[in-house]
Amino acid sequence: MSWAAPDDIFFSTSLAAYLDKKLLVLLRDGRKLMGLLRSFDQFANAVIEEAYERVIVDDLYCDIPLGLYIIRGENVVLIGELDIEKEELPAQMVQVSEAEIKRAQKAEKEEMLLKGLMRKRMEFLDLD
Repeated sequence: MSWAAPDDIFFSTSLAAYLDKKLLVLLRDGRKLMGLLRSFDQFANAVIEEAYERVIVDDLYCDIPLGLYIIRGENVVLIGELDIEKEELPAQMVQVSEAEIKRAQKAEKEEMLLKGLMRKRMEFLDLD
C-alpha cells in the first residue's frame, strides 16, 4: 500500500483545490451557477459566495444575482474552475434584463410543449 505525498492532495478529486476560486456549477435541473467556492463537505454540498445564475435562451443571456448560495451535493452534475481572464461570451450573445430572459424562457418552454404536442398527434403516421 502506498501513501500519497502532501503535494499529491491537490491532484485528487477533492474540491479543496477549488476553494476561493471562481467556479461554474452545472445542476441536475440544467441551471448554471457561477461564484466563489467558500466551503464544501464530504457529500459535495457547497457554499458559493457572490453566486449568480446564467440563463441562456438562444442568443440572449442574463446573469441573475443570487448572493450566498448553498447547493446540495446530490444536485451537482459538474463543477469546473472558470478562467477569469478568458471569461467571455461569443460575440452574437446579447445581455438582457431579468424580465426579458424570463419572457424568452416562457416562450421557449411553450414552443417545446407545442412541438411535443404536435409530435404526439403525428405518432399515428409511424414515419420510421
